[in-house]
Amino acid sequence: MTARRRFLKAGGAALTLLSFSGWARAANEGAPKLLVLLELRGGNDGLNTVAPIEDGRYHDLRPRLALREDAIPLADGLALHPALAPLRALWDGREMAVIRGVGYARPNLSHFRSIEIWDTASDSAQYLHEGWLTRAIATAPVFRSASADGVVIGATDLGPLGGGARAIALTDPARFARQARLAGQAQSAARGALAHLLRVESDIARAAAELRPDASFATEFPRGAFGIAMRHAAEVSATRRVPVVRVTLAGFDTHQNQANAHAELLRQLAEGVVALRAALAEVDLWRDTLVLTYSEFGRRPRENASGGTDHGTASVMFAFGGRVAGGFIGEAPSLARLDADGNLLHTTDFRAVYATVLERWWKLDSERALGGRFAPLPLLRT
Repeated sequence: MTARRRFLKAGGAALTLLSFSGWARAANEGAPKLLVLLELRGGNDGLNTVAPIEDGRYHDLRPRLALREDAIPLADGLALHPALAPLRALWDGREMAVIRGVGYARPNLSHFRSIEIWDTASDSAQYLHEGWLTRAIATAPVFRSASADGVVIGATDLGPLGGGARAIALTDPARFARQARLAGQAQSAARGALAHLLRVESDIARAAAELRPDASFATEFPRGAFGIAMRHAAEVSATRRVPVVRVTLAGFDTHQNQANAHAELLRQLAEGVVALRAALAEVDLWRDTLVLTYSEFGRRPRENASGGTDHGTASVMFAFGGRVAGGFIGEAPSLARLDADGNLLHTTDFRAVYATVLERWWKLDSERALGGRFAPLPLLRT
């Protein structure tokens, strides 16, 4: 079997490569700051992630699920879920912000449609084919210095990098590099479709050579799939050859028996973020890193009969980084003012978060990428 065929055969289990064309490079140009997106897939329960523990309505709506004495007080009557205890040091160090009430008008409670809205930055009734980052990157010359526009870990869909970005979805960067070297060893005179395939493989090999993880961290990452994914994210980030990394943590669709499942997911999230911060600090990259969590929607305020919560609307986002202006951002939704379905009314449009990334983090034109004007949030230190 040829090296090229070994690469293609083995590659299916380890990576998905999309949008190969146009791997532009300019090694002497400065790389843009890093954005790490942490997707909490399934609909994270924002009310129990950052809980209004001093609001009696919260306890009335959730007689079994409401957080109580073991919650970690922050301010304004709000407290972190106890499983997020590792994040307290980032909060105290002003390297963590809580963005409250994030959502959009006329929310859609379908997993598939709602995450599509988040990925494309569309209105609720608008259908777009490109991810919001794909549109932003297409008009930003600074990204051409990168080996790839983004790397996706823990899922095969490209999400906000879909529809044309030079993006790589992979599960193991080291294996990716080894397989790409096999492809690069293939020597064959070919024309037509085969010649195109070999050119694609050559692009893959060049990208892999630049994204090959050379960093050796003293930081110990958590065990388990998410901990491994966060280590991969740190390794790829440390190459300084990619501006966007997205990691997916799935399992947040907690319709039943939520208490234990949600606690375990939040523990993984917190430990992974702390490890990522430590590793990127080792390579002097933390100040140039912005980490954002997001989920397709929150959960309904009232718990259900199965010890869980059903699909809801507005939720919280976390932001972490050496340049983050720590604290609360935005207004908390009121439990005294729910919509007709008993869900929270959003107070912060998710596209305002995106506008902040584009304008304040990367100094790009947000209106062109988002299709409208959304005022940036006071999320970053000047």
